[in-house]
Amino acid sequence: MKNKTTTRRASFKQIGMGLAALFGIGTASAMGKNEKRPKKEVVGDIVMDQDIPLFSGAVKHGNTLYIAGKGAHVEPYEIKAHTEIVLQELQKELERNGSSMEKVMKVNVYLADLADYKGMNEVFRGRFGKNPPVRTTVATYGGVPGSSLVEMDCIASLD
Repeated sequence: MKNKTTTRRASFKQIGMGLAALFGIGTASAMGKNEKRPKKEVVGDIVMDQDIPLFSGAVKHGNTLYIAGKGAHVEPYEIKAHTEIVLQELQKELERNGSSMEKVMKVNVYLADLADYKGMNEVFRGRFGKNPPVRTTVATYGGVPGSSLVEMDCIASLD
């Protein structure tokens, strides 16, 4: 008799779990259809290569803004001047898209020469407010594309 009771209980339990799973999946699916999911939105210039899109200058996704690398391809070829230009360009792109230097979460810095690290830091210091973003700085093998001594990209919040 014990086996029949155990078997009956196990059967009811399996049926109940199956129904719960069935209704759970249906509910999750219905909820997913009603939610507005963030989509990738290109908000910067699209750089073309031979009439084929190569990369976007800036992309929004939800409350996050991704800004492609900015360089300073002008004379004088001096790290402090180039760093200032790059930071100004990042700030313009951030503000144009509803963010700011204070909302930057991550910055990548690419130097043509690691010897420029100190000079770049002198200009970089304090530009992102009291709570600066995380940062990675590397010296690139072969230099930064174009004639810039420094290139920076960043990820920022839009909230």
